[in-house]
Amino acid sequence: MNIRNLLAKGVVIGAAVATLTGIGTSYVWADDAAKAMYEDKCAGCHGPAGKGDGPAGAMLDPKPKDFATALKGQGDDYIKKIIKEGGTAVGKSASMPPSSDLSDDQVKSLADYIKHM
Repeated sequence: MNIRNLLAKGVVIGAAVATLTGIGTSYVWADDAAKAMYEDKCAGCHGPAGKGDGPAGAMLDPKPKDFATALKGQGDDYIKKIIKEGGTAVGKSASMPPSSDLSDDQVKSLADYIKHM
């Protein structure tokens, strides 16, 4: 293999590493921001791991369900709608308030975070 081919491969590999590192960094940032939003807006009722065991949730009737059960088979649009518009928007409890103050990007990040809990 000649030097020109080695240099070309090195440039491609270097660019790939830089790109992946940038993606990883931005994903971690988005994940941290979504985690902070979840802790601020959701964990009080849904609990730190989405099990429905948050301290405020204990006082609700009906109590929040575990995300693993409640969201099973539900798509992104359903999760985003319940976050943005509240429980009544999808035929669920009015105790789930809307988060209409969140941007579409924040709702997407929060929905992705919840799906991967």
